[in-house]
Amino acid sequence: MKAKSLILFVALFIFVCNSFSQQLQNIENDSTITIWQMAKDDAKNTIKAVGHSFTRPLHWKGDDFAKLGILIGGTASLTFADREVRHVFQSNVDGFPTVVRDFGWYFGSPQNYFMANAGLYGFGLITKNEKIRKTSVLIISSSITTGLIQTFTKNAVGRARPGRNEGHLTFKHFANNVGYTSFPSGHTILSVTMAHSIAKQFKNPWVKLGIYSVGAIPPISRLVDDAHWLSDIAFSTAVSIFVVDAIDRFLNKQDAYGIDKKEKQISWNLRFGANQIGIVGTF
Repeated sequence: MKAKSLILFVALFIFVCNSFSQQLQNIENDSTITIWQMAKDDAKNTIKAVGHSFTRPLHWKGDDFAKLGILIGGTASLTFADREVRHVFQSNVDGFPTVVRDFGWYFGSPQNYFMANAGLYGFGLITKNEKIRKTSVLIISSSITTGLIQTFTKNAVGRARPGRNEGHLTFKHFANNVGYTSFPSGHTILSVTMAHSIAKQFKNPWVKLGIYSVGAIPPISRLVDDAHWLSDIAFSTAVSIFVVDAIDRFLNKQDAYGIDKKEKQISWNLRFGANQIGIVGTF
């Protein structure tokens, strides 16, 4: 089954590269610039993007702190559903396709994730496609940011994984034990970061839906594997979306790539009220 999942993973990568290559004619490339020069520029943009993402909170205003409060409050509210959602998934685990579970692990594991992005970036360098290069820079800079946030938060919070059967509100801060690193979900952060970064480059809503659907497989598979609680997944998804959007806006303002910045994008916002908790996309 793992071999089939790997084939699906490779097929997805080929599909993304082919989809991007169809947009080559829409972007004017400077044929005189060398691959080495492009690589240096991309490295500089990555460093600046990561720096921007970590210093941005210093410039936050009222609305930004309100969003943070909504994120924390919404995550806390979802903990009331953690045990019930876990029960539903574990009651149906035998009927969940093994190939999908394996694919979720492959797509969200760091080694495969970074190999896929390295391949995507390499394709962008060889073809001198600025859209692919910009997407790869967006993915890697967002991944570095969310990865550092995830690493610190996992250890600081020290939440017990569902499989330990110790309860969804059991914490051992800085326990240095993988069994207490449930919050947030690393697989979810990586898969949503890549899916959102790539989906933003396409206008077709059906293509976007397909990419987001693939990106949703790892989070779902982690629930099936009893590795995370629902609130872990929700928090990770929100953080990934916000970081990707923030870095994407920064790269566009830097005008580092010859891409039309006026293309209509989806604006994602948190919604939290008496009868709704979620992330809403506005076209």
